[in-house]
Amino acid sequence: MPSALSQKTSPIGRDPAARSPSWTHITLPSVTDLIFIVVLFSLTSSTLSTRLLGDAGIGWHIRNGELMLRTHALTRVDVFSYTMNQRPWLAWEWLYDVIMGATHKWLGLNGVVLLTAMVIALTFALTFRILLARGSLVQISLGLLLLAMGAAMIHFFARPHVLSWLFAVIWFHLLDTAEISPLKRRGLFYLPLLMLFWVNLHGGFLLGLALLGLYWLSGMTRYWRHKRDSQGRQTAASWVKQLSAVAALSVLATFVNPYGYKLHAHIYHYLSNRFLMNHIDEFRSPDFHGLAQECFAVLLVVTIIAFYVSNGKVRDSQLFVVLFAAYSGLYASRNLPIASILLILVAAPLLSMAVGDAGSRELQNRIQSFLFRCSSFSLRMGNLEQSLRGHLWPVAALVFALFVCIRGGRFGSLQLMSAHFDDKRFPVQAAQVIARHGIHEPIFTLDSWGGYLIFRFYPEMKVFVDDRHDLYGEQFLRQYLTVLRLAPGWDRVLNEQHINWVLMPQGSSLANMLEATRQWKVVYSDQVSVLLDRE
Repeated sequence: MPSALSQKTSPIGRDPAARSPSWTHITLPSVTDLIFIVVLFSLTSSTLSTRLLGDAGIGWHIRNGELMLRTHALTRVDVFSYTMNQRPWLAWEWLYDVIMGATHKWLGLNGVVLLTAMVIALTFALTFRILLARGSLVQISLGLLLLAMGAAMIHFFARPHVLSWLFAVIWFHLLDTAEISPLKRRGLFYLPLLMLFWVNLHGGFLLGLALLGLYWLSGMTRYWRHKRDSQGRQTAASWVKQLSAVAALSVLATFVNPYGYKLHAHIYHYLSNRFLMNHIDEFRSPDFHGLAQECFAVLLVVTIIAFYVSNGKVRDSQLFVVLFAAYSGLYASRNLPIASILLILVAAPLLSMAVGDAGSRELQNRIQSFLFRCSSFSLRMGNLEQSLRGHLWPVAALVFALFVCIRGGRFGSLQLMSAHFDDKRFPVQAAQVIARHGIHEPIFTLDSWGGYLIFRFYPEMKVFVDDRHDLYGEQFLRQYLTVLRLAPGWDRVLNEQHINWVLMPQGSSLANMLEATRQWKVVYSDQVSVLLDRE
């Protein structure tokens, strides 16, 4: 901060650790602790808990994990659908499946929700802590963090992508800290170790490699910029060499998976398939009529403002990261959470620096006084926040939540946790009818419901389709969409696949068409779904 501001705040901005008893640093909860606790309990003990189970894909993750734990072997062929039965399948998130399978076996769906909520809470609490460590003001950090959480809520689901959020925050912090502080570059060599886990948890490990590439490109830009400065050129060359070594080790670490190079080829073919990318909702560009998308749009505007008021203090790496985050967020809605987090990690320190500089400039007295008070308060809060390192309250909250999970979600006479699939989103009641009728034949249904049916009925019944789109492939999914959209030949597909049961959303085109024919009859119907049988 400028000397004028430092002189004014020195009497009152002294480190609270110098005046506070040491025990308070352990017992007092920090703002970071409160963020973790509030997010954790909001996602486990409120109506938001059912939101985490709003993506039925967690169903096959759980069952696959339980299968691997039971057989002590990696699942290499499909066992959940009858259409792809025994065909080769790359369960490339196998480690996540094992973790969720074990969690469900021990704690049920409450445990699955708790573990997911813990990862999400840790991601945003850690992001806030990193912002303060980088000099961001408390008010700015909280405001932008809330916007990022609003944008991320579109994908608050119990799926492995939430682990990629956490890994990306740690990855960015290690990279950016190493670029700013050469003495802390030893932390770079944690990246290959992180990659060993990341590559076996989620396909988002590609994001880590992309960030490495962006910082390497920034280093090369700095190297060529210092053509006439031998010392600056030598410093940039040293940074690029270190990044190159870490990048090489990280790339090698991505091959430490059960499938070797086949995993990379599989992901490439999946992501390069234009038909799949254009028809899978989460890979399509965001619709900015939703709240999450509007939060992301606001963050984009705030980031542009932060660049404008930074007075040329933006590093090349920050510019590249922001461009990458903006493009990825605008390209696919599934990228909104991590794109928003990357934006605030860059924008918040720049905005805070601009506010601090403005507090010492010749502005109108009221504006200068207001900015000074904001900066002074944030300095004191930041010092206090950094001194509170005990984190006992988050640990206590986790222990309490785990205790509640073990007791079936109950604490005394109170039912604090009751994780379940939402019966207004999934065919929960229809599934009970299917179980009562003992139906084991293939049922044509939505891919977004397939994971729930796997969770509910495997191994007694196998599904027609689920959301493992990389397994089913373009040709099969074209046939599936032909039926769903009542395109020419839709009835022929049902006949060829020997479909005698159809489970569709209430009021859907296919359900209405089948109800109008004599060949099909309604077995069960409610506000969510319609179950039809071919006579």
